[in-house]
Amino acid sequence: MKRWLTRKYIIRALLLSIAAGLLAVLGLLGYFYGVIVPRVPAIDAVVDYQPKIPLRIYTADNVLIGEFGEEHRDFLAIEKVPAMMKNAVLAIEDTRFYSHGGVDWIRAGGAVRANLRGGFREGASTITMQVARNFFLTRDKKLGRKADEIALAFKIEAALKKDKILELYMNQIFLGRRSYGFSSAAQAYFGKRLDQLSIAEMAMLAGVPRDPVSNNPAVNPRNAKKRQMIVLRRMRELGYLDDSQYASAREEPIRIAAKRQEFDTHAEYVAELARQAVFEQYKDEAYTRGISVYTTILKAEQEAAYDSLRRNVLAYDQRHGYRGPESFIDLPSDPQERADEIREELRKRPVSDGLAATVVLEASAKLVAVETMDGERIDITGAGLRLVAPALASGAKAAIKLRPGAVVRIAQDRVKEKDKDKEAKTWSIVQLPQVQAGFVAIDSATGAYHALVGGFDYGLNQYNHVTQAWRQPGSAIKPFVYSAALEKGFSPGTRILDEALSMPSGAGGATWSPQNDDGKFDGEVSMRRALVHSKNVPTVRLLRAIEVGYGHEYLGKFGFDLARHPKNLTMSLGTGAVTPLQLAGAYAVFANGGFSVKPYLIAKITDGNGTVLLETPAPAVADETLRVIDQRNAFMVDSMLRDVTRSGTAAGATRALGRNDLAGKTGTTSDAFDGWFAGYAGNVVGVAWMGYDDPRSLGGREFGATLAMPIWVDYMRAALDKRPAKERPVPEGVLREDDDWIYAEYAGSSEFKTIDMNELPALPDDGAQPGEPGEAGEPGQAPAPAAPQHQQQPQFNHGAESQAGG
Repeated sequence: MKRWLTRKYIIRALLLSIAAGLLAVLGLLGYFYGVIVPRVPAIDAVVDYQPKIPLRIYTADNVLIGEFGEEHRDFLAIEKVPAMMKNAVLAIEDTRFYSHGGVDWIRAGGAVRANLRGGFREGASTITMQVARNFFLTRDKKLGRKADEIALAFKIEAALKKDKILELYMNQIFLGRRSYGFSSAAQAYFGKRLDQLSIAEMAMLAGVPRDPVSNNPAVNPRNAKKRQMIVLRRMRELGYLDDSQYASAREEPIRIAAKRQEFDTHAEYVAELARQAVFEQYKDEAYTRGISVYTTILKAEQEAAYDSLRRNVLAYDQRHGYRGPESFIDLPSDPQERADEIREELRKRPVSDGLAATVVLEASAKLVAVETMDGERIDITGAGLRLVAPALASGAKAAIKLRPGAVVRIAQDRVKEKDKDKEAKTWSIVQLPQVQAGFVAIDSATGAYHALVGGFDYGLNQYNHVTQAWRQPGSAIKPFVYSAALEKGFSPGTRILDEALSMPSGAGGATWSPQNDDGKFDGEVSMRRALVHSKNVPTVRLLRAIEVGYGHEYLGKFGFDLARHPKNLTMSLGTGAVTPLQLAGAYAVFANGGFSVKPYLIAKITDGNGTVLLETPAPAVADETLRVIDQRNAFMVDSMLRDVTRSGTAAGATRALGRNDLAGKTGTTSDAFDGWFAGYAGNVVGVAWMGYDDPRSLGGREFGATLAMPIWVDYMRAALDKRPAKERPVPEGVLREDDDWIYAEYAGSSEFKTIDMNELPALPDDGAQPGEPGEAGEPGQAPAPAAPQHQQQPQFNHGAESQAGG
């Protein structure tokens, strides 16, 4: 009887427990569907997914040169995701993804047991739940948030197919290094496309989502490796890998890219120009809607321009001596403390392509040992010490003397080994240059940019010296004065007196006496010879003969800003102000036969769906409505500019390139504050400039031919490689007279045969005295102090121009 009563009570207790459990479950379900489900947000963001794709800039040949946006993301449709990448993710994140309805109850049960034993450590989130959290919730491990996550997961599963959910996950998940999605992370960590990754690399990426900080292979490689091993074991257990694949992936060394994004071509200044243009049009949407900008830049020519500019700036810097170490630190005696101190110091140093910051460990006249950020010791000897030889001398001043603890830059050189068809790598001590430079090349017929480098290093100085720097052009302006003279009836054969000239300056009775750079005068010279050898006094006489007002107005035909050029005779010597881009457009007029061109950078803009938002129509070539000078004028100036490169101040260009179709002009301003070369061949116009942001002399023996022309030559060597040389046909209305060209209508006339050969003519009554202070300064006086670089005003040019480099 007692046993029966005991059994009865047990059954009753069980039934009551089951009833209570059912009531609890019903209560939870009621609460879940009555309270939680209604409060969770709508899932429009996943149903109509609009990923935040950054703005990307490309060359004309489809090479990525810039990316802008807070999130680095490459949206990749699920069918384009490699199968092994999907397997790796499913293996570690959600094995039963394709069989559960949004919640994996088997895994959840295991997580509950683990949590009851030791606190809330396991979340058992499925991929669908992670999508819900990433789009709508936080990562806090709270029961309320987990309930919302489950409710959202059910909504998502009801609305989307499994492949679409996996696609959302693989494109939205954060993976460190500002990367969202596996495609972007492949570039960030390995510098590869997702389909180029090895199994080992895919497994490492698959291990990152659980903790993008602890499992980040760039920051915590040991943790990332442990996580990778877990992924690989799980993939083998599930049959995704065979034993051979598993063994190979385990042993494969992982090489992480040094930076998050390495662009294929250095075109930072180009990318920034394009970014500014797109932002002006689309504002903040520019950075999220997947806009792609296709520029007119050509990859090979951009690389040639970048390499040439940096190489020649460094060459200039080497010529002008060592300024001393960037800083000094005290080196601890303990090896580990020393390594830590070196790394800490080098982290502070600005990064510049190819110029690595290091710390000197030991120094003597024959050997300097340095340590890099990675702890590598490099010994530098021989020619690699040439720059710092004075700093290694026993009597060197303390400020420049190399000693242990000195912070110096090193660069790697590649030289041919003797008697071998191989290259040896050697190191040299260098320094970050203080001088700046700019280079731009455009198509002379259309104005399309081919290359643009706005400075030595965008990371160190974002100021674009091609588009923003207004500098004196020096003798690079002379061809436009000579072009004006042709329209007045003079010809390349016109004889000009090259003798001392002294004129009132308009400043209290003072006089102005322009000089040739060598202080010598040649008597009678032809107009051609005066330009070819950059003679200053004949050029001043020529402008005087055609009248300053006419010459000043004539500059406007070429796109120059007339307000920036003085309306006096110093204008002929380049005392105004131009930008390299403006000068390139002006020289294009001579190159293309007399037509104005408007330089342009952007060829096409598309949105994230590939829809064309803007397309620049192909500019008309040789459109007579755009003609600004006579074809005959362009031909004659071209013939003189070709002689500049054959026998004049730029003869080194023809010797270096071995072509007979080069045309151009050097320019060196007063006291060599600016060095220029502007020239063209094969329908490509290039302008190179070098100078200091706070203008000062580049050196008494430096000229346009030594500063800027080498940049132009090295670029043109690549740009003209497959462009045959072309001779310009003689246009109608041009005749030969006295062994030179002349307009047919002036043939036989003696009116324009000479300038100032008998006596100095009266000053032209055009309101401009030869030495009146213009915007560029006061003739005969030193330049005024420089303004800050973004407000740089043109400096006065005294007219110094070297026959060797002018």
